[in-house]
Amino acid sequence: MQTTIKIQGMSCGHCEGKVNTELGKISGVTEVKAVAADGLAIVTSADALNTEEVSQAVATAGYKVLV
Repeated sequence: MQTTIKIQGMSCGHCEGKVNTELGKISGVTEVKAVAADGLAIVTSADALNTEEVSQAVATAGYKVLV
């Protein structure tokens, strides 16, 4: 399953790395590709993602999920 997440505040490759790392820690996530230029992260996972877990992971990285 693939989920696209809009993220506020990413501006560079370092930002992408932080988001990739934190989202990658969520159980069931198999791949993450954050793109700062687009303000998006594309997450591949075995099952649907828990929105609270996603928001918490993005916040831990220092950014905010846009709904």
